[in-house]
Amino acid sequence: MTTHRQTQDTSATTEASDRLAGLCQKLDEAIALLASAREFAKPGKLPRVLDTARRVLLQEGGAAAIEERARAFEEAGVFLGSDWETPQYLVPSLTTHALKSPDPNTVVIEALSELRLLAVAKGEYLHPMVSAEQAHHYLTQVMAINLWLLFGAPSEAERETQGRLAQIPRHLFRHLAERIGYEHIIDRLIDEIWRILQQRPIQVEPVKAMITQIAICQANPEIDLGASGQGADRLVSSLFGPTRACREDPGIEPYRERLSSMDAAALQGEATGFARAMHDTGLVSPYHPVLLRHLLDHGDHLLAEALGLSSTGRDCLLCYRELVSALIRGGVHPATPQAVYGLALMLERGILYQPPVAPAMWRQLGLTLSEWSQARLNLAFGEAISPRARLLEGVLCMLGQPLGVGQGNNPTCQSARALSMWAYNDPDYLLQMVAWAARDDEIIMHFEGQPISSMASLSGVAQSLPMDLDPVSLIVVPHLDRIYAEMGRRCIGREGDPHRWVNPEFHGWWSGRGFRINVDVASGQLHELDTFLRHFYASYHPYYNGNQPLIHPQPAGIAVTDSAARFIGWHAITVLRVSLDPSDVMRVYFFNPNNDSGQDWGDGIKVSTAGHGERFGEASLPFEQFASRLYIFHYDPLERGELAEITQEELDRVIGHIHRSWGADRIPPTDLQADEGP
Repeated sequence: MTTHRQTQDTSATTEASDRLAGLCQKLDEAIALLASAREFAKPGKLPRVLDTARRVLLQEGGAAAIEERARAFEEAGVFLGSDWETPQYLVPSLTTHALKSPDPNTVVIEALSELRLLAVAKGEYLHPMVSAEQAHHYLTQVMAINLWLLFGAPSEAERETQGRLAQIPRHLFRHLAERIGYEHIIDRLIDEIWRILQQRPIQVEPVKAMITQIAICQANPEIDLGASGQGADRLVSSLFGPTRACREDPGIEPYRERLSSMDAAALQGEATGFARAMHDTGLVSPYHPVLLRHLLDHGDHLLAEALGLSSTGRDCLLCYRELVSALIRGGVHPATPQAVYGLALMLERGILYQPPVAPAMWRQLGLTLSEWSQARLNLAFGEAISPRARLLEGVLCMLGQPLGVGQGNNPTCQSARALSMWAYNDPDYLLQMVAWAARDDEIIMHFEGQPISSMASLSGVAQSLPMDLDPVSLIVVPHLDRIYAEMGRRCIGREGDPHRWVNPEFHGWWSGRGFRINVDVASGQLHELDTFLRHFYASYHPYYNGNQPLIHPQPAGIAVTDSAARFIGWHAITVLRVSLDPSDVMRVYFFNPNNDSGQDWGDGIKVSTAGHGERFGEASLPFEQFASRLYIFHYDPLERGELAEITQEELDRVIGHIHRSWGADRIPPTDLQADEGP
């Protein structure tokens, strides 16, 4: 007997099916009109296709209907003249911004592109530019990076900016997951997490969110992971249960009670377990601070064990026992777990032995934060812990991980580089900057003897106040950004590039006063490339500079290119050291503040972050490849090496890389004539 509810459900399903069929018919008509239009007329026909596709994608089963038409809409010219026209060069990480866009056309065209690649990956569409394997690999990366779209409802921000549009990415990803299989996504996600963690970023919230999604998948009986997710347990346990006493994730209070009844041997086991998990992943469980605070009353040995310290770190802990205890009480809480890792690495660096650092840390402990600083920290991180403790966590992490600083999604690479350089090279100066910014709401720096106030300066490079930053950057970067921009304004009218004068004044006295640039600022053309490269080799390459290691980190500028070797923009980095890697290849090791240093810059140049002798947070390239993306560097003019000893053959290889990539449109006419010969 059919119930009234069953009849209703059937009629609703039929109605939805009819609605989808009607929309698909309209979509086919719109695609046919676009396909038959002349190329100059296609832009006029495109809005109808995108609008109808949007309505289809909002229906249940809409993504499957679009996938069936993948070849038709691509050949009709939907992607013509856009970034999506060349799918072999698409970058998975950029999909997040497109799918979150408030512009319906951007969201729809991104969804169409993913469904086109799905058809290619499943062998339904033989694409001239992308193989099925490439399409499958790309989609698993996209799924891994955007896993939140599979499990999370739209956030308040998404609902505000996108409205119903926020449902399209979710319908899309549910369809992708069903067609590709969860097991591929989880394995790809685990690889991605380990790749990011190898770089030891200060900001680990996105990684923690991804690990939480894996834990949800593991616990969901409806999701069959098959044989995938082999490396997941180490990641999930590092956050939710690194030791025997918290293996089943009991909660903070029950764990605290368990600690109170443990003897020395049990505490030793807990300390060792936490330290191993922390140094293995760079992630800290919220249970770890509970143990650390408990051990403050149990002697230095267990404290050093829980921090995973070597003899250097242990000595530093013993010398500054009172300060370390105060730092743990003030900044290490379950809500600020990464402070544990920052503290451990800071002790390992031994920087407390520098006379100004310990007194500066005492000042930081008692620092009175301005109302603006407190409000900003609460807005960005919530109010689970006091703003002072949150900032102290940030200070410990930056001093422990100076190469883990990221600029977020902001054009403030100069300021991020400066913070990293000071934490790495001049920690007491960094602490002074934090005190001025957080307490006084003002930083004053000098440019050629004249003071520049961050409050008196006009706007900076960033158009709005950046929020996606670590606690120290959140407070200090807006001030540095305005000062940096003001220094640039004071160079207006001078011949050449303003970085010549700005970098040494902004970053510190150790920035070389010698300066080289290989681009003519007025015309944008390549300029004296041969001389530029000879100076770089003579200043930095151990074989040509008398085997002199780099003493201080140096600011430099690179021309960033995409995987097709096309120019994207200018970017600030720090050259840290130049040395032979384990395979006896001369490499440049550098700091890139862009949040993820592992990138494909095209023409065979792939930036490495692990496996070639990199320390945590370093990126590296063979010397020749790095030189081919460099456009600005500083050097000490009194310490020049031998210019004449660099062979022309070596320079020609570098120049070839430049001419095939960012310099392709910048070759002066005289050079082109010389290349062509008589």
